[in-house]
Amino acid sequence: MTTPIAILPPYGWLVGLLAGAFLLFGPEASRAQGRLEAQYEATLAGIPVGKGSWTVDIGEEAFSASAQGGTAGLLKAFSGGSGSGASQGRIVNGIPVATAYSATTTTAKKSETIRMVLAGGTIKDSAIEPEPPVDADRIPVTDAHKKGVFDPMTGSLLRVPGNAELMSPDVCRTSAGVFDGRMRYDLKLDFKRVEMVKAERGYHGPALVCAVYFVPIAGYIPDRPVIKYLAAQRNIEIAFAPIAGTRLLVPFRMTIPTPLGQAMLEATSFVTTAAPPRVAKTQ
Repeated sequence: MTTPIAILPPYGWLVGLLAGAFLLFGPEASRAQGRLEAQYEATLAGIPVGKGSWTVDIGEEAFSASAQGGTAGLLKAFSGGSGSGASQGRIVNGIPVATAYSATTTTAKKSETIRMVLAGGTIKDSAIEPEPPVDADRIPVTDAHKKGVFDPMTGSLLRVPGNAELMSPDVCRTSAGVFDGRMRYDLKLDFKRVEMVKAERGYHGPALVCAVYFVPIAGYIPDRPVIKYLAAQRNIEIAFAPIAGTRLLVPFRMTIPTPLGQAMLEATSFVTTAAPPRVAKTQ
């Protein structure tokens, strides 16, 4: 991240800051299964600057998620770019637990791929290709920073524990750590409101709106203006909507103020389908 513009393409929003870690762990096991197919549009001060798609599959024993996007409109004319990301893993007591994560970004100047291997919330291995130069001003990421964290993609799934209402204010009141392959940060949430949302295609119903506070921990350069700007923001918010058939909420819309006007990522299509749980065969 170098400027607020750099996080506007859907990939940068959805798989980076947007994807933050919001899983709420609950003790109850769940066999719910569902699928999300969504399309998003990114705007800056009301002007389209990017488009992207996101697919999430929640199975009985495994899950997968993938996203891709790129710049559009005026931004594409000045600075074309695209990206993709994917995460997969197991379902443990009804909770998605990632085992692998990858993300690729491509611009006119370069292409970069991040890969991570995870186990039980610990980063076991990570690499950036091509390997970036060492920057002495960057706060080092230690092994301790890589424990008890989520990858950005899996972290975007907000878990509602037990029998709590999906739109309960307490679902927002959480925080967790994220490692994106380069930077370690915390995202803290708090309840703001419940509102009705409507995609052009698909979901029409309530959304849980949470305030989001960005806290950089390591892997960043303290003097970077965008880091200071995001850390100081108190008006970032995400509206979460449910995946049918599950107790998971995913981002429907995100807004963040920037010096150039309000930036927004919002679903234009948000189609979720529930899969019936598998029934064990009896003799």
